Amino acid sequence: MRTALVTGGSRGIGRAIALRLARDGVRVGVHYGRDDAAAERTLAQIEAAGGQGFLVKAALEEPVDAVWREFDRYADGLDILVNNAGIGRHMPLAEVTPEWFDRLFAVNAKAPFFLVQQAISRLRDGGRIVNIGSGVTRIAFPEDTAYSMTKGALNTLTLALAKELGPRGITVNTVAPGIVETEMNGWLADPAAARAAAAYSVFDRVGQPDEVADVVAFVASGDARWITGQTLDATGGSQL
Repeated sequence: MRTALVTGGSRGIGRAIALRLARDGVRVGVHYGRDDAAAERTLAQIEAAGGQGFLVKAALEEPVDAVWREFDRYADGLDILVNNAGIGRHMPLAEVTPEWFDRLFAVNAKAPFFLVQQAISRLRDGGRIVNIGSGVTRIAFPEDTAYSMTKGALNTLTLALAKELGPRGITVNTVAPGIVETEMNGWLADPAAARAAAAYSVFDRVGQPDEVADVVAFVASGDARWITGQTLDATGGSQL
């Protein structure tokens, strides 16, 4: 049985990814930072559907050693790493403080970098690394320039890692969602905002977490063994 670690796996897109991978027969380490109740619900859903999983609690603002110490309690190797955890909120350039900028990069860029660094010794040959990026790296998004920068960093990380890890048969790809209906996007509760968001996509609606999870499951599978170093656009054709 393959083993995965999904960061930010207790809610939103991360939860959908954890559930989908478990349904595909992967044993899933569900990482989370603080919300014990949400993590327990996700694990219960995995087990209720006949899957296997375990919880990995650690804050990503801190050194990632704690993530791997907890992971190693339950697993002796890794096949799939999904760098999903991220933070962000709409904040114009003029309002970004150095403190918020540092926190954004700590969680969205620094943590994935060092998670990968420490994952490499655990990752079995033929493994998969999937970074969750964003459509804002393709579409100009001045509403949150700092957040966009962090996701651009993941795209560059994907390219470099794909070349470095290719000789071991390990693929590295980014999946870039558009606007998705999750707890993080609570502003979609405003009907006017939801209509404006839907208009970005050629399907005239916002995405759902399981639609992103399906793309992640594909690049994490054996069927995607010849795809690496790519950013897969999962925005529903936003602003084509």
